[in-house]
Amino acid sequence: MFSPTYLLSSSTLYVLLFLLSCFYGGFSSAPPKIGKGYRLISAEETPEGGFLCHLQVKQKNNIYGPDIPLLQLYVKHETGDRLRVHITDAEKQRWEVPYNLLPREQPPALKQTIGRSRKNPLTVSELAGSELIFSFIADPFSFAVKRKSNGQTLFNSSSGGSDSFGEMVFKDQYLEISTQLPKDASLYGLGENTQPHGIKLYPNDPYTLYTTDVSAINLNTDLYGSHPVYMDLRNVGGQPFAHAVLLLNSNGMDVFYRGNSLTYKIIGGVFDFYFFSGPTPLGVVDQYTSFIGRPAPMPYWSLGFHQCRWGYHNLSVVEDVVESYKKAQIPLDVIWNDDDHMDGHKDFTLNPVNYPRPKLLAFLDKIHSRGMKYIVIIDPGIGVNSSYGVYQRGIANDVFIKYDGEPYLAQVWPGAVNFPDFLNPKTVAWWGDEIRRFHELVPVDGLWIDMNEASNFCSGKCTIPKGKQCPSGTGPGWICCLDCKNITKTRWDDPPYKINASGLQVPIGFKTIATSAVHYNGVLEYDAHSLYGFSQAIATHKALQGLEGKRPFILSRSTYVGSGKYAAHWTGDNKGTWEDLKYSITAVLNFGMFGVPMVGADICGFYPAPTEELCNRWIEVGAFYPFSRDHANYYSPRQELYQWKTVTKSAQNALGMRYKLLPYLYTLNYLAHTSGAPIARPLFFSFPAYKECYGLSTQFLLGSSLMVSPVLEKGKTSVKALFPPGSWYSLFDMTQTIVSKGQYFTLDAPLHVVNVHLYQNTILPMQQGGMISKEARMTPFTLIVTFPAGAREAQAKGNLYLDNDELPEMKLGNGYSTHVDLYATLKQGSVKIWSEVQEVKFALDKGWKIEKITVLGLSGSVDTSGLEINGSPVATGASIIELTSVEQMHLQDVEDGVGKKKSLIVSLSGLNLYVGKKFDMSMKMGVQG
Repeated sequence: MFSPTYLLSSSTLYVLLFLLSCFYGGFSSAPPKIGKGYRLISAEETPEGGFLCHLQVKQKNNIYGPDIPLLQLYVKHETGDRLRVHITDAEKQRWEVPYNLLPREQPPALKQTIGRSRKNPLTVSELAGSELIFSFIADPFSFAVKRKSNGQTLFNSSSGGSDSFGEMVFKDQYLEISTQLPKDASLYGLGENTQPHGIKLYPNDPYTLYTTDVSAINLNTDLYGSHPVYMDLRNVGGQPFAHAVLLLNSNGMDVFYRGNSLTYKIIGGVFDFYFFSGPTPLGVVDQYTSFIGRPAPMPYWSLGFHQCRWGYHNLSVVEDVVESYKKAQIPLDVIWNDDDHMDGHKDFTLNPVNYPRPKLLAFLDKIHSRGMKYIVIIDPGIGVNSSYGVYQRGIANDVFIKYDGEPYLAQVWPGAVNFPDFLNPKTVAWWGDEIRRFHELVPVDGLWIDMNEASNFCSGKCTIPKGKQCPSGTGPGWICCLDCKNITKTRWDDPPYKINASGLQVPIGFKTIATSAVHYNGVLEYDAHSLYGFSQAIATHKALQGLEGKRPFILSRSTYVGSGKYAAHWTGDNKGTWEDLKYSITAVLNFGMFGVPMVGADICGFYPAPTEELCNRWIEVGAFYPFSRDHANYYSPRQELYQWKTVTKSAQNALGMRYKLLPYLYTLNYLAHTSGAPIARPLFFSFPAYKECYGLSTQFLLGSSLMVSPVLEKGKTSVKALFPPGSWYSLFDMTQTIVSKGQYFTLDAPLHVVNVHLYQNTILPMQQGGMISKEARMTPFTLIVTFPAGAREAQAKGNLYLDNDELPEMKLGNGYSTHVDLYATLKQGSVKIWSEVQEVKFALDKGWKIEKITVLGLSGSVDTSGLEINGSPVATGASIIELTSVEQMHLQDVEDGVGKKKSLIVSLSGLNLYVGKKFDMSMKMGVQG
């Protein structure tokens, strides 16, 4: 077993004291200053309107290694709302995130000679775009980014002589740069980690980015993904302004946030900053995903409920789970297998005894005929076994990561493994072929790529032991049984600066691929480590899309900038505790901002064991995760939702509502794919001026206007929830109305109740639900229209996207999709509701109809003689159309200066309006005097 060692890279007293201060002072103390920074020695304007400059180190030192003497600075406004600042070695190519993995503009080639004379010398010290302004100070060099509209400084690397941080440092294995921050800035992002303080970054908490197989129950620790991006939300005189900063760098890094400053300490690569101007949170994510890649379109069924467990020992257990969900009348779309289906934990195999292929195929025929789907796990480690075809073909194609010229040996579930090198085009082709072969063996509907940080049960350089079985087949499978030696001989295995890996400053090669191992074209694992899961997702996506031309579904544990373009994500190995339930909301919201909107946590917890009450409350939250799956550990008691009668009831309620909301969720999936908009969002996305919600981590929105306010504490039968100003309507009981001035309300929440409220000015499309998405999708539609309670004049809008969800692309114009814009107005005692339809054919061919429209928040009474549909009067008493009205109850009455108003729900049922055909409807109200 590898034991962490901490080796100082210099014997000087200064360095010794410095490292000790880092270790003991941690993330809370002010950082020691290293060197005097750089000065600008030449600058010119590029033909495309950017800056190209050169910087020279002012005073060399050897702390963390020698300084790189000359740097190249390139600045360009790439779009109206995106600014790039790229700093690298001026004389030697350095590692960057590969341009084929994350396509983007190339900076200018490095100059062969560096001097002061230039064709287009700069006469100014700033570069203005339409939204952002870049400026610099020459000596010591620093740069700032300002918002053009109000002059606000968004990023400023100058220390200004303060003690908060030092000047920029650029060494081969240590890069440091900082920015000043106003103390009232609210920062979000810098993941993946479990944040105990909620969604806002918390000063002096550690933020280390390095993909690691560390359980999500570990707080403030570098977890499975690396997302070096943060959003900064500021409220200036009551007006909100948001922007984002991405440092596109895949090397391990510590980020120190101290409230008034933020410092990056990185162990390689370059400074490649991208600034996104916003100014709204939605605008920021739109600009960010426009650059890194829009989130993947998801198949409709993936928005249904998923059930998984590590420990479904044979096929009969899986069959029983499916039938038990059906018997319990709990919706279920997808059944999963962890590695129980495999032969000896080997990828792309079937256990011939426990999962015999003929019986598995018969089972899949049965569930596929219902519309259900089946997904299995794949780990990247390929078992070293001379009789294993996948391994044989991998060796023949030379697809594995190397160490000392041989495939690097590690251990995961099959025992000794080699890791495919997904940076190698031959590996991508081999991987696609193995997926094709497996799909011919078992027609799975998606793939789950796990352990791809990459996880290794051993550390260092290992060999297969002689004379003993490894693994032994008894005891935990994650105990290292290879013969291994620590690797500390290279600066890549033992870098001079120790990031806070695993929260313990363990060596960066601990329980992963040795960082001196080599990828395709000589790329070091040291540089490419955090890209492993990302590159695997790209290869897997390409393989699945090439199988049948269908829209892929991939779930990946490890992620990087841009992973959302290819895969969904779950938040990893959590535990069945109330704390983990609460943390899950922050994790889900973070990934929406990272451009991975299809995300959820293991419902009821992965590790043992949730209580019955906790599982009730967890499904009430998890039913509204974008990705909704119950998953449990091998050693956990069974925790399928039907295992408890009380949980069955809560699941029927919460998932029943989810299945009614599927058209809305699918439309949000479309909006995510076209604009990056998160499916699950923090409240400040819709209420950015309302500062009270900036740190709110116990409630969330689905889309812009559907708010979930769950119970997150043991023994509670009520919940204190924040309601931003306006009218809110309970989705489970629309007679319940809250009119808020921006305040907390205490809501009843008995065991089987989750509070979900719909905001004013919204049109929400719903269907009638069902036990499976395929059936629920063909039920009639209801439109819920919400006006501010008691308003005399108001507007509402919504939209609906429908398509053939098996097609790879999610777009209009292909003949297999329809988009509907929905509008409503309340004016002069008349309610008007209408639609505009793009691409009518698909929806008309499917025969979808709107059967009911419900309008909330009306005042007065309904004039039944004043109903018109598509310009024709409708007499409700003489037709199948029925009009009803119910008075709404307010937790706080609407004040109107003179007296209190009442509001009504008005419902029109028995309608026969085709979704694919535009309609207009109006009705008159008898307004209260």
